[in-house]
Amino acid sequence: MLLSIRSLTKVFPGTLALDDVDLDIAAGEVHALLGENGAGKSTLIKCLTGAYRRDAGTVTLDGATIDPRSTREAQELGIGTVYQEVNLLPNLTVAQNLMFGREARRFGMIDPRATRVQARETLARYGLDLDVDRDLGSFSVAIQQIVAIARAVEISGKVLILDEPTASLDAAEVRMVFDVVRSLRDRGMGIVFVSHFLDQVFDLTDRVTILRNGRKIITTPTKGLARMTLVEHMLGRALDEVAHAPAAHAAAPEPVLYFNGTGRAGAIAPFDLSIGAGEVVGLAGLLGSGRTETAELLFGIRPLQTGTARDAKGPLDLRNPRAAIGAGFGFAPEDRKTDGIVADLSIRENIILGLQARRGWARPIPRAEQNRLADDYIKRLDIRTSGREKPIGELSGGNQQKAVLARWLAMNPRFLILDEPTRGIDVGAHAEILRLIATLTEGGMSVLVISSEIDEMVAVADRVIVLRDRRHVAELTGEQVSGDAIMRAIAQGDVPRDATGHTPPGGVAA
Repeated sequence: MLLSIRSLTKVFPGTLALDDVDLDIAAGEVHALLGENGAGKSTLIKCLTGAYRRDAGTVTLDGATIDPRSTREAQELGIGTVYQEVNLLPNLTVAQNLMFGREARRFGMIDPRATRVQARETLARYGLDLDVDRDLGSFSVAIQQIVAIARAVEISGKVLILDEPTASLDAAEVRMVFDVVRSLRDRGMGIVFVSHFLDQVFDLTDRVTILRNGRKIITTPTKGLARMTLVEHMLGRALDEVAHAPAAHAAAPEPVLYFNGTGRAGAIAPFDLSIGAGEVVGLAGLLGSGRTETAELLFGIRPLQTGTARDAKGPLDLRNPRAAIGAGFGFAPEDRKTDGIVADLSIRENIILGLQARRGWARPIPRAEQNRLADDYIKRLDIRTSGREKPIGELSGGNQQKAVLARWLAMNPRFLILDEPTRGIDVGAHAEILRLIATLTEGGMSVLVISSEIDEMVAVADRVIVLRDRRHVAELTGEQVSGDAIMRAIAQGDVPRDATGHTPPGGVAA
């Protein structure tokens, strides 16, 4: 075996990030490393590449035990890594990026001409005929990725780790990169492929290892692996555990918001979506399926590249978040600590932040009004705190989440997007937030909920849009909204639809 990992363990304060993980990478194979957020993929890669020191376990490469103390040492041992974001210098030429630190020399000085010749000869082995004197940034992301792969292989040459290398590529560019990866496999390299695109995993890889909560769940050949089995291993639940449909879902109300052909290259394929007043629409799918990208598109964080948005009065301007807020939209992001709260400000200041921004800083909200709003929402949402002036960073995760929701409710949006609203909070706060969503819709607010929890999606959503590989692939409505149907759609993707455009009764194709 080219690379063998045994009992690899990594501990952070309060977190067992990797728990006794075994993994083998053979020469001449592409090995998929899969898992949801927090599964341990990134930690494992960092332990292999010297960014982290492991706390226990052994790693052998070509039969020799290794313990790299830096990424440079890992490269010298033969382990190279290429990330989603190309880690090269776009303002330098292709030749300079490819040969950096390994330039041809004459009389102790860099020989630019010989360096360019070597660069061209290297790229020819990857099927590229480029002007190596052009800046790297002038080429497509796919070309930049292949240059990054070529550099990593030339420096290391034994094991290549590809961490989400196709996340920003279109279909033609993916094929170009895959051709290069297959040629490297045929040359005997061991390749670790990290991706959330299931179609690409089945198309490219020879074996699959799935991590969950820091532990290895399974290693199996890709050929013959059922998609449903893969999804169940990633999510950690069997199909029959989540096949409990809600007792009833009301018929979809008359739409009040319309999104037609909206999409953005590299983020999410064009989709149609309508949302009714008082309706909860869920977005379901594995991590990386395009759920957050859809939400960011609707809120103007990623401007629309194709399609239109409108309501009953006409077109809507969603060119940026300020415009989306002006249209009556709100967005509570997944990462509340980074994107949702200002930790050093008080609960009061965090709650009134959005309302003050909409009014403009030239028209400050009177302090008495700030106090009234903060106290009102602290009481209504049961935010557990000793007072409104307590720094929000000192609250529990669930109470921080409720404060972020309070900020948007103070602005009275007509459409609220909630990205993983219950992630990382305790059971009590979880139930309170689900009850709050029901209360909001009773008042006529339209809500879009993104959740990785199948049970949660079944509990709150009137309609569920299922995504896979950054495409909207299925729509479940009414009695179709069940754990069974959601998981089958995640695994299988393309499903039949009836004349209305909805998935027929029973959810998805067998």
